[in-house]
Amino acid sequence: MMEVKIVSHTPNPEQLIASSARICYMSEAKTADADKTLIRKLRDMGHMSQFEHAVATFDVSGVSRALTHQLVRHRLASYSQQSQRYVDEQGFSYVIPPKVEGRAKEVFEEAMEAARKSYEKLKELGVPKEDARFVLPNACETRIRVTMNFRELRHFIKLRGEAGAQWEIRELAQIMLKQLKEIAPNAFDDL
Repeated sequence: MMEVKIVSHTPNPEQLIASSARICYMSEAKTADADKTLIRKLRDMGHMSQFEHAVATFDVSGVSRALTHQLVRHRLASYSQQSQRYVDEQGFSYVIPPKVEGRAKEVFEEAMEAARKSYEKLKELGVPKEDARFVLPNACETRIRVTMNFRELRHFIKLRGEAGAQWEIRELAQIMLKQLKEIAPNAFDDL
């Protein structure tokens, strides 16, 4: 089961975004809502460079390697993923796509069991984990830590949170967006 949690973020991210913009314009906040107004104006005008100063780091677990292959295509981010080279994947858990049901689910689970057995057999035959892992499926559950700046998070959520995105990464984007709205509502409330 997917778990997503912000483990770190820029303190006062919206204050940082607004103060960064004010450096450009040599301006001062004149009202209590000035930061909110400025952030929304920047966002709506597409002036996103100030959003790059704020970052968030997420721990993501219970997701498939298929999802992480999509996730790492987002270049303006930093990643640390559970290693299949060093971590023994014997008895690995896996993600079953929601549309795989009935007889298809039986076939899917048989394939996962065959991959498990092949992995274990290769290790018994003296094949190192780093080579035995080649038989592991994209469905293997993994854990990844990802850090993105707010500009890239907005881009990621726009692309991966839409209806046409693959179901698993869409769910990730939607969960991340919900958490980001708690720490920086004005930076993300239009998504």
